[in-house]
Amino acid sequence: MENQFVETMQMLDMLSYLPDDILTKVDRASMAVSLEARVPLLDHRVIEFAAHLPMNAKIRNGEGKWILKQVLAHYVPTHLTDRPKKGFGVPIEQWLRGPLREWAEHLLSKKRLQADGILNPALIRKRWEEHLTEKWNWQYSLWGVLMFQAWQERWMK
Repeated sequence: MENQFVETMQMLDMLSYLPDDILTKVDRASMAVSLEARVPLLDHRVIEFAAHLPMNAKIRNGEGKWILKQVLAHYVPTHLTDRPKKGFGVPIEQWLRGPLREWAEHLLSKKRLQADGILNPALIRKRWEEHLTEKWNWQYSLWGVLMFQAWQERWMK
């Protein structure tokens, strides 16, 4: 039963999450800088081979990608393959204080926030000032507001 659940989730990832999220982001990011990205582990022959592997070759003792790690151990130092996943972070915190500051200031101006009448200008301005003075890192909540403001400017004006 557990194997069936894992196989179902793997199939759903392959049919939706990969093409609709991960691969789309990779494609957009790479094309934005004229870079052609390749995903060799998604070659149809690799996918077909992996689909026919027994579950204990894919996951063993709670460790995923087991067979891939066994093959890599012959060619790549273990400390590079036996470690936790590490995401790619975007330096929004620094961008808002640097190259995006003027753009953000425009979207977060008190006058504009008051005129829109949707968001709380006092709270947003307080967070913006705290972020600029490095009193607090409000990058994520400010980014959400900025995306809303940019969307509103583009589509509602």
